[in-house]
Amino acid sequence: MFNLTNVRNFGDIMKIITVTELRTNIYTLLEEVLATGIPLEINKGGRKLQIVPVEKVNKLDNLPHRPEIILGDPDDLVSIQWEVNLDLP
Repeated sequence: MFNLTNVRNFGDIMKIITVTELRTNIYTLLEEVLATGIPLEINKGGRKLQIVPVEKVNKLDNLPHRPEIILGDPDDLVSIQWEVNLDLP
């Protein structure tokens, strides 16, 4: 239903929709822009409009919490002596 494209201005992905799609899903789309920070581009008769959040969104806040990823004590990762474990020339 929606197209995603790379946009240099934002260094991110921009969702491109038609005016009809905006009219049908305006509240959902606005909430999504606010939650993700991904700008929305609307094509209207060959001309383009953008809905862009004013405040930057911290993308790390959208990551799901996964405590099962690290097996063991996470503090052990901080004290690893990487230089000792590597065979550097």
